[in-house]
Amino acid sequence: MGVEGAGYMPQYGVVHVAVLVVIVVVAVVCALVTRRTRDDDSTMRVLRISGWMLLVVSTVWTVWGLLPANWDLHQSLPFHFSDALRYLAAIALITRAGWAIAVVYYWGLTLNLQSVLTPDLNYLQFPVLEFAMYWSLHAAVLIAPIVLTWGLGYRPTWRGYAVTFGATIVWSAVAFAVNLMTESNYSYVSGGPAGASLLDVLGPWPLYLLSVAGLMILVWGLMTWPWETERSRAATRAADRFALVRQPASAARAGDRRG
Repeated sequence: MGVEGAGYMPQYGVVHVAVLVVIVVVAVVCALVTRRTRDDDSTMRVLRISGWMLLVVSTVWTVWGLLPANWDLHQSLPFHFSDALRYLAAIALITRAGWAIAVVYYWGLTLNLQSVLTPDLNYLQFPVLEFAMYWSLHAAVLIAPIVLTWGLGYRPTWRGYAVTFGATIVWSAVAFAVNLMTESNYSYVSGGPAGASLLDVLGPWPLYLLSVAGLMILVWGLMTWPWETERSRAATRAADRFALVRQPASAARAGDRRG
């Protein structure tokens, strides 16, 4: 018996709405707790452990999809944005590398958010497992940038914005090349998802690719601007050598002491 019937999970059914509520509550609680305890070594350990757990689970899930019994050429290869995001979020939580934090911020709060608000969840063989992994992994990479930004105080810069946009173009090109070779639709760069999504109102393929690029430039710019005002910059300092992210000076000094 499937989670909401065999085959496909309906959008905005009872289960979908319940999951959204849980994700919002968990995200708010995690951000508040992290913000209040970010000077504690125990909090940093918990975040690193969380990153390692995400890395292990993501790797196991990727390998699971590649096993002969579970193999599906159009589903199993790890070339969706969410596939890469799981590993980037793990790196960001473990190392707090500026480049990883920047990409996770933009991808996690926009591209991944679309997978949360308009999920394209097909049940192939093990509905309960597929449901649990889809939502736990998408929730994790949504909560991670919230914790890093509003919990630990990391703030992306215009450099981080530019690096993320470049990384997005590169990943899209790789996914498109894979799609050409496999007749698949990884990262939805060769067509929209089966269910309803924002892409439905952005024009037909390939026109919507330009629409998405324009939206990313605009939305990501709006997501960067509040952190890059003169007042905000005056209260922060670069948190990595390339100044891809910044952090409140007090939090950065605490991190230096721990390091």
